[in-house]
Amino acid sequence: MSVHVSHTRRPEIPAKPRSRGRQRRWSVPRAAAFWLVALAFAVTMLGTTLPTPLYTFYQHRLGFSSLMSTVIFAAYAVGVLLALVLFGRVSDAIGRRLTLLPGLAFAALSAGVFLVADNLTLLLVGRVLSGLSAGIFTGTATATLADLAKEGASERATLVATVANMGGLGAGPLLAGLLAQLAPAPVKLPFIVHLAMLALVAVGVWLMPEPVAVMGRPRLRIARPSVPEPMRGTFVRSGTAGFAGFAVMGLFTAVAPSFLGRLLGLPSPALAGAVVCTLFVASALGQITLVPRLGRAALPAGCAVLIVGMALLATGLAARSLVLLLAAAVVAGLGQGVSFRAGLAAINAEAPSGQRAEVASTFFLVLYVAISLPVIGEGLAAQAVGLRTAGIGFSLAVALLAASALVALLRAGRDGAASAELRIPARPRRIPR
Repeated sequence: MSVHVSHTRRPEIPAKPRSRGRQRRWSVPRAAAFWLVALAFAVTMLGTTLPTPLYTFYQHRLGFSSLMSTVIFAAYAVGVLLALVLFGRVSDAIGRRLTLLPGLAFAALSAGVFLVADNLTLLLVGRVLSGLSAGIFTGTATATLADLAKEGASERATLVATVANMGGLGAGPLLAGLLAQLAPAPVKLPFIVHLAMLALVAVGVWLMPEPVAVMGRPRLRIARPSVPEPMRGTFVRSGTAGFAGFAVMGLFTAVAPSFLGRLLGLPSPALAGAVVCTLFVASALGQITLVPRLGRAALPAGCAVLIVGMALLATGLAARSLVLLLAAAVVAGLGQGVSFRAGLAAINAEAPSGQRAEVASTFFLVLYVAISLPVIGEGLAAQAVGLRTAGIGFSLAVALLAASALVALLRAGRDGAASAELRIPARPRRIPR
């Protein structure tokens, strides 16, 4: 299931006169609020990847398997999907500020649960709460930045939202890995630091002005995923590429510490955090720098780069090479970022205006399924045939999936060119006199 998500910007309605007994709430200027929301966005997304380099500590302490590590990671996707289903349109009804604050509250609850987690149940609960915070915050914060941006600066707002989102995701494992490596209390200090950061950005969100008119009481509008018939080909091709890219992101985030510790003999939380951070930074660079330059070729190019990244990952696992693993993170991150942004743009371009939000929600549903189910499959395979063989098999499967999307895109491009050529009227012959 998914929800209709709408981020259309509406003009702010002047506030009605208030009674003398009530004072108007003081707020910061819109320009300052823009950057405060961007910072809150980054801090919230930072928390969603904060546990990544710490899974090995929990494994040693609680004695669970690599499969359970992937299940704990996948619980995050459950929280995101619940938030998309239940709260996708809430900010249109109660306002951006009053939606962002509960998102921060869920992030704080997640950090608090991880702070005291001493069993599997609490770890799962912490991940679901983290997913709820991300699901509420991602769409709402992106819309808020667009609302607070100056007139005609929508592209700048989108760029800032992308950097805040991917930058936060990349900073989380790096921060936790460094703290776990260099400071005491490796499974507690990262969450204490995150709670302090959340407290600071919550003040900024509280002081922001409400950029949209509140329309009334919130209504939960839940609908089944749907895609209009004329654009299903585009959706399948973009969804396949996006699925492959997000599966790779899920794999690196869930099992990179195990790859480094058990296969390469490098059980360093700081190194694990740096590898995952590299993937997210590369994804952001791909979205920001490559997609605008590649234009219509971006989606096929993203699939091709993703295939190369998977070849590097499989080779790195087979050769037990840290250099190849880092190269795979860079190349796969670039491919994931390009294919994701280009695929979403292709879907938005073809979706009917009245169904654009519904189709986008269905697309994100596919992507978050890709984060969870393939990673659990990787955990099951690791138990059966070993982590190295399972990782190589996963790499090959994702490469085949990206290759199928690439072939479909190239075929659709040729068919479209042929159809366009058939539509060109033939040049009339000159009849000699």
